[in-house]
Amino acid sequence: MATLLYRLGRFSFRRRGRVTVMWLLLFAILGVGAATLSGPTSSAFSIPGTESSRAMEVIAEKMGGGGGDTASAQVVFTVGGSAQLTDTDQQAALKRAVTALKGAPEVAAVSEPTMSADKQTAYAGVTYKVAAGDVTEEDREALYAAGRTAESAGVEVEFGGTATQAAEAGGATEAIGVVVAAVVLVITFGALVAAGLPLLTALLSVGVGMLGIQIATGFFDLSGSTSALATMLGLAVGIDYALFVVSRYRHELAEGRGSAVPQRKTDARSLQEEAVGRAIGTAGSAVVFAGLTVIIALSALSVVGIGFLTSMGLAAAFTVAVAVLITLSLLPALLGFAGDRILPKKPRRARTGMTFGERWARLVVRRRVPALLMAAGVLAVIAIPAVNLRLALPDDSTAAVDSTQRKAYDQLAEGFGAGFNGPLIVVVEAPAGQVKAAAQDASKVIAGLDDVVMVAPPTVNQAGDTALLTVVPGSGPSSEATQDLVTAIRAHSVAGATLAVTGTTAVNIDVSEKLNDALIPYLAVVVGLAILLLMLVFRSIAVPVKATLGFLLSVAATFGAVVAVFQWGWLSGLLGLDSTGPIVSIMPIFLIGVLFGLAMDYEVFLVTRAREEFVHGASPDEAVISGVRHGARVVTAAALIMISVFAGFILADDAIIKSLGFALAFGVAVDAFGVRMTIVPAVLSLLGRSAWWLPRWLDRALPDVDIEGSRLTPAPPREELVGAAN
Repeated sequence: MATLLYRLGRFSFRRRGRVTVMWLLLFAILGVGAATLSGPTSSAFSIPGTESSRAMEVIAEKMGGGGGDTASAQVVFTVGGSAQLTDTDQQAALKRAVTALKGAPEVAAVSEPTMSADKQTAYAGVTYKVAAGDVTEEDREALYAAGRTAESAGVEVEFGGTATQAAEAGGATEAIGVVVAAVVLVITFGALVAAGLPLLTALLSVGVGMLGIQIATGFFDLSGSTSALATMLGLAVGIDYALFVVSRYRHELAEGRGSAVPQRKTDARSLQEEAVGRAIGTAGSAVVFAGLTVIIALSALSVVGIGFLTSMGLAAAFTVAVAVLITLSLLPALLGFAGDRILPKKPRRARTGMTFGERWARLVVRRRVPALLMAAGVLAVIAIPAVNLRLALPDDSTAAVDSTQRKAYDQLAEGFGAGFNGPLIVVVEAPAGQVKAAAQDASKVIAGLDDVVMVAPPTVNQAGDTALLTVVPGSGPSSEATQDLVTAIRAHSVAGATLAVTGTTAVNIDVSEKLNDALIPYLAVVVGLAILLLMLVFRSIAVPVKATLGFLLSVAATFGAVVAVFQWGWLSGLLGLDSTGPIVSIMPIFLIGVLFGLAMDYEVFLVTRAREEFVHGASPDEAVISGVRHGARVVTAAALIMISVFAGFILADDAIIKSLGFALAFGVAVDAFGVRMTIVPAVLSLLGRSAWWLPRWLDRALPDVDIEGSRLTPAPPREELVGAAN
């Protein structure tokens, strides 16, 4: 592989004009395709095979209900003091508001306001003709304007429901990430051109990926959130991969295989071309396999069996693949255009002593047992709270405290009880003519269960074979008591009838359980395939196993930190966290997929250089030290960029976005500095030559991809390296 990529790098350098035009032409073609072939995104959220999903289908088929995708809103009216909503002025204001709501765009129906017992809280349900994802900002503003006509009578009006959920704007946080990345790159390279190339290639990768996703919406049902993960990861790996290649190219120039100031310009180009070829042949090989590990992790999201997760994973995997291709082909062309400007105008003074990376590596190797025990011990302690991890899907209770959705949620809970925000729908099916009696029996059974506040009278369909019961729990939708109630209802039966629990709360519970059940298979697929791939890369058994065990340790520590902060409330004031609660259900799988890809990036970048030095004759310890010395600066810069990008999301008002940003930033920091820069060199030093041992039969069976570029530089005979664990 190193030889093939070496040739590709030199070709792109020589034919830089053609290669650049080819990518620009592809970008233009995709832009035209996105403008003409793209379709609408879908907000449908179906979980095939769950009880709540099947019950929703029964409602749609037998009760004439929608498929659960139609937008809805709750308009909440409240008054304070001694006033009541049944007073003359307030009652007239509510009627005006309901009339105005009925005339709002895309509204299908508006229910009459339902009053609380104290007559100080009421709500009107608004049903839309369109799906939640098709409600425009203009439609939302019209909803707000109509509802707020009641404010003239001193009535406070707030809004909740799916129709009020606007797409999160991520431009500000992404811009912060790009600015921080630029600063770190300038510090790392000391040259604006060298710093700008990784940013440029990363933005192009994201652009091509987004256009491809836009085209795909014309042929597939994709969630509106599909592009979010693709954008974040495309930006992350695009910077990482280009950073690694540019760093290796400058190293090759410094080693004398290229020169920025030779006597003749033609000689300069020849020497720079050779440096580009070697950079792509060595660092590019690492990029290929780092990218493959990320693609595996993202594509494996399909094992969960949830449509929107599958689409997010595949879209992000496509964007990562584009980033790899751009790094291997367009980046060498851009290096050709950059010429001497890739180097700083004022060369840095030659270091007379060791770099910090080398000093750190020598310290870890010299104190390898204490370093290993201390790093692993600290991460294990941080991971302890993870045993109390509770998962749930977000609702309006997790919205920002000052948002209208959160205010509406709190007011409904205060006026009608905590469970009012999460009613359960029980579907009763029985032979025609018998369902009413069966529903009444079910109602008596359910009313006797713990944490049940009310069971509404049954609603029977025209065929007389299906009835619906609305059950109001005493606890909130995300509470453990409500989860226990759903389990208890499902455990009961009524003679001659079948019961099924659905509704938003039950769907959320089923999704959380499905995600929990899929976690182990997902980990098995990701870790298993990654071990095989890393075994092919490093031609070792110990290195892949060590890499994945270190990753699991960093994931456990991240889960522990998330639980401590977002469930227990530690450091909540520092992070501006208004309330605590369960962690969003998508977090574990999402975090594993993203963090695994970045962790394996850093593993490949550090250890391939150590492997390369070992193949070229260095002792095991010196190979480890050399790998850290050459890779520490790049990995540190890449990690700082990612930490800053993810930490920007902590500034968001939404608790879910805060938790995702915190988890990703903390996970990258722990894995890059605790695992890859400390535990990895300590373990490699302890293993010595055994770290690179591979059975002879397996060595012969595995194809030789030559990721360390041994064919580009003469190396000791391979027989000296295989089976050398003596």
